[in-house]
Amino acid sequence: MAEYTKPLPVPSPETQPFWDACARRELTLPFCTACAQFFFYPRAFCPRCFGDAIEWRRCTGRGTLYTFAIQYRPQMIGFTPPYVTAIVQLEEGPRMMTTLVGVTPSPEAIRCDMPVEVTWEQASDEITLPLFRPAG
Repeated sequence: MAEYTKPLPVPSPETQPFWDACARRELTLPFCTACAQFFFYPRAFCPRCFGDAIEWRRCTGRGTLYTFAIQYRPQMIGFTPPYVTAIVQLEEGPRMMTTLVGVTPSPEAIRCDMPVEVTWEQASDEITLPLFRPAG
């Protein structure tokens, strides 16, 4: 594994199940059994009905590109421009902020509503990051 130089997330009790699933290369999201809706970001209660009957369910890892920005200046240590930050609309409903990889960082190569799928980057022994690439 190449040395990862970007900042790493720090799991909390609410997000640990998400990161544990990522380590298995599975995309899971919290699901409220009271209102039968997925949501993201992970938290102890449903943002729709405020219920606390939460389960973690596996997702398809597919979605569409909701919006994106091509970063031409480094925003943080370790990020080498140009790179693409994006928000993906998952098939299950929630939107997720991510990095778009596997595509030329150019407005000619990227479009909103393009199909995307999850891919994985092993950042450390503890953290595997879900990234997205054009679906193929």
